Amino acid sequence: MKRLAEFVKARRREVNLTQEEFAERSGVALTVIRKIEQGKTNLNLDKVNLVLNMFGHELASVNRKELS
Repeated sequence: MKRLAEFVKARRREVNLTQEEFAERSGVALTVIRKIEQGKTNLNLDKVNLVLNMFGHELASVNRKELS
């Protein structure tokens, strides 16, 4: 989650947007942006992908069995 937090925060700053502006443009609540940038682990994957889509990225869920 730390890498996700750092990525989102850095990209948001690169495009010179506040958390509020970024939340509005990405279509999520401000609390979602704050949780992502704080590295919280209880995030909704759909909401995270709305944010990441702003930068042309996406996360997919991974089955633990696939990792073994």
